Amino acid sequence: MNASPSLLAAASASGADLLLWVAVPYICLAVFVVGHVRRYRQDQFGWTSRTTQLLEHRWLRFGSPLFHLGAFMVIGGHVLGLAVPDSWTEAVGITEHGYHTVAVWAGSVAGLTMVTGLGMLCARRLLTRRIRLATDRSDKLLFPLLSATVLLGITATAAHNVFGPGYDYRSTVSVWFRGLFVLRPQPEAIAGAPLLFQLHALTACLLFAAWPFTRLVHVWSAPVGYLARPYVVYRRRAAPVAAPTAEGRSRSASGSRRAA
Repeated sequence: MNASPSLLAAASASGADLLLWVAVPYICLAVFVVGHVRRYRQDQFGWTSRTTQLLEHRWLRFGSPLFHLGAFMVIGGHVLGLAVPDSWTEAVGITEHGYHTVAVWAGSVAGLTMVTGLGMLCARRLLTRRIRLATDRSDKLLFPLLSATVLLGITATAAHNVFGPGYDYRSTVSVWFRGLFVLRPQPEAIAGAPLLFQLHALTACLLFAAWPFTRLVHVWSAPVGYLARPYVVYRRRAAPVAAPTAEGRSRSASGSRRAA
């Protein structure tokens, strides 16, 4: 029986490539899954993001919406760029040039929005003493790792696709990414990618490994059910009728006797 091309390519990859692009991603994914299960069983009440709004709200008022809006846009762009093959987008009439043009500029806007919000949140924690004292060890790990992942992604896009000649990551990084989930890893697909894209991918793997041990778990407890929950109907009570007082009852009785 002939071996598949992906297995032959994986076998021809160097030991460093197998470690970085096969072993590390699968270890991080395993930690991601097992860590979530363990935390859900032991710390269900700690899944919410601990708010510090009472300690400081001016930076949070603008930083949090910008960060979350940018994060949703970045995640959507990564799902489209990494999980969807280029043949699918071409099948619906989206040319490769059109896709990359929209992806670069929309991704740049999303990345800058996310970086602005993240920068405000990080500055808030560094400059506000009460917030800094309330920062736990998981936050001290999360914020630098998240910042490194986002900044590397923006730098790679700017260096190669905005100011550079252009780089088609869908033919390399995307192929490696999809191969991990179908159990057909292709480390050679990303081994030849530019260094910035490789560093971005590695920090993203580490971010997934740290996910279940940080405040990022509150993503899974988002109140999505509120969107489909039926309306709560409020009805106004009738004005209560005041009970007659003893004096009122005596006057009413005397009036009725006079009438009689």
